[in-house]
This record gives sequence, structure tokens and C-alpha cells, in this order.
Amino acid sequence: MARRLLAVVTVALFAGAGGFPGADAWAARPAGTVVAAAKLPKRLWIPGTTSRALRLTYLTTDGRGRRARSTGTVFLPKGRTPRGGWPVISWAHGTSGLGDRCAPSRVGPALPERDRPYLARWMREGYAIVASDYAGLGTSGLAAYLHGRSEAHNIVDIVKAARAYTGRLARKWVVIGQSQGAGAAIYTARWATRFGGRGLDYRGAVGTGTPAYIEDVAEGIGPANGTLSPGFTSYLTYIVASLRWVHPELGIDGTLTKSGRRYVKLAETACVMEFEKRLAGVRLGGFFTRPLADLPGFARKVDRYMAMPEKGFDRPFFMGHGTKDADVPYGLTDRYVRALRQNGEPLTFKSYDADHSGTLIASQKDTRPFVRKLFAARRP
Repeated sequence: MARRLLAVVTVALFAGAGGFPGADAWAARPAGTVVAAAKLPKRLWIPGTTSRALRLTYLTTDGRGRRARSTGTVFLPKGRTPRGGWPVISWAHGTSGLGDRCAPSRVGPALPERDRPYLARWMREGYAIVASDYAGLGTSGLAAYLHGRSEAHNIVDIVKAARAYTGRLARKWVVIGQSQGAGAAIYTARWATRFGGRGLDYRGAVGTGTPAYIEDVAEGIGPANGTLSPGFTSYLTYIVASLRWVHPELGIDGTLTKSGRRYVKLAETACVMEFEKRLAGVRLGGFFTRPLADLPGFARKVDRYMAMPEKGFDRPFFMGHGTKDADVPYGLTDRYVRALRQNGEPLTFKSYDADHSGTLIASQKDTRPFVRKLFAARRP
């Protein structure tokens, strides 16, 4: 009761008579502060395993490096809370879109038939699930798609927020992600200890279908691009839309054709399945009058925006990738794995005879014991 009263008072103080304040008003508040909470509708619960589910609004960092709000979900398992609280998995979701209506805390995962059973299996093993929507997806601004640093903040900060609000979560946590979420999870793995501070006990990470060296692909975007798969075209258009928001000084608008302006604008609101349908047969090159790489500072800024870290990891992490993956080509991630191994990073890597989604499912025989060992290990 006291915790719920505190949350109500906190929301009232933040919101005031005029509603939620802008980014400047959040700047002095610590990351992980809960500013609103509500019960999550049961239609969005992880089926068969959830005893209680919440939708939190909390403070974090957005793609422009500012204090901002994000939303996310908390799922508590059935059963008695263990001493010290439920160990935590911070789930990093895959591509859902950039529009507010695409936020998983509002509509569930983009691929519910894949993700809900997967998450239910973790909950049956005794883990609570927390999941950020990522700042700008369901809140003000625009989600910074594949922007690793802000996604890492969002993923860490929802663990802080959920622990503070529920009082039923342990300090021990890991991050797990698929596709976009795998990139976010592995990026988080590099910074989780620093971003989490002494209040959390970060143990390690799992990423399946991890996008790597996508900055090299982004630097090749321009009129010469042909007709790609609708999925790949949607990913690249989301990148352009987010880059345009995070770095308006690049002048991306000046490279867009009439068609390009229409589709990039649509990318800001269309959820991924709908967007892919709209992009069937559409040539990406028709969006541009000249290569994005011609923009002053583009290569440097896009590298800083999305390049995956290759060293500095302080906890074990697992990566899995399918040799039949058509969404994130195996060769790019294999190149990333070789760089990590050359740098002596604490990586376990497995390949699977599977496609993008199939890898998430096939990897469970390896990831479940891997995560159990992370939680069972003595604190580093």
C-alpha cells in the first residue's frame, strides 16, 4: 500500500496540472525513477505463467542523450517470491516499428506466436521479465532504432524502475534479446555494470540474430539500391527515419525524393508488419537523390550511432545465429564474432541450421543452461 501511495504521489508531483513536463524538467531526476504505473491488460500477459503484470513509465536516456520517459512492462511469475526476490531477465524486443501504437506494452510483441511461448518458458524457470519499449516508442520523441547506447540505458533503467516499484525483484539480472533486441542486449552487455551502478548485480547477456556492422550497410544507402526484401527495406527505412530525428544536422531531408519523404514519414508511424506490406516491390533507391554517404560527417555519425562494441565486456555473454538467416546475414555477425574472439572477450557463440526466428527457438537448449549458470555463479 505504501509503495502504491508513493507512486501516486510521484506521478502527481511530476505531472502537475499541466500534464507531463518536457525533457528539461526531467534532467535532475535519476534514471529509473517511476513516474506512472498501471495494471497491464490481461490480454497482454505472458500466458500461463504470469501472476501480476504492470505497465510502467520511467525515466531513462533517449537517442539524443537527454533524460526522457520510456514505457515498459513487468511480469511477475506465479508462485511464492523467493528470498531476495525474483531473479530478473530484462527482455530486449525485436523490431516492432517506430510509431507509438507499436509499443509492445500497448499491443504486445510483433510476433506473439514466437515471443510469448519463449518468454513463458523463462518465467516457468522462475525468472521475472521486465521489458522496455525503448524511449520514444510510446512516449514523446521518436525511437532511436538500433541506437545501441540509448537502448542500453532503457534496458538497464527498467530494471531499476521495476525493482523500486514492486519490491519483489532481486538485484541479480541478465539481458536477453532477439534481432534488434539482440543488438541492444549485446550493446547493453558492454555497459550494464556501469549504467546499473552498485544497486544492481548484472550477470551476463544472450543475443540471438544479432545485427552487426549494419553501419556499413547504412553507409551504402542511396539511389543505386535496388528492390530489396520488404523486411530489409523496412529496417533500412527505420534507420533513416531515426537518424533523421537524432541527427537533424546531417540534412537527410535534402537527399530524399518525393517518394522517399513519403515512406520515411510513414516509417515514423507504421508498425513493422503493416510497413512491410506497404513496401512490397518498392525500390529503396527511389527514395534518394544522392548517396547518404555524401552528407558531411555521415559515416562518422552513423558509426557512433550504431556500431557494436568489440571490447570491454566484463561478464560472460552468449550469441546465437542461424546460417539461414535472411534478415541479419550470417556473414556480418560471423565477422563480429571473430573480432570479439580476437579481443579475448568472454563470448560463447553457437550457430544453428535455422532462419532468423528459428534461431531464437533452437538456441534454447544452449541459452537456458547458460543463463542458469550466470545466476548460480558467485558474484564477480
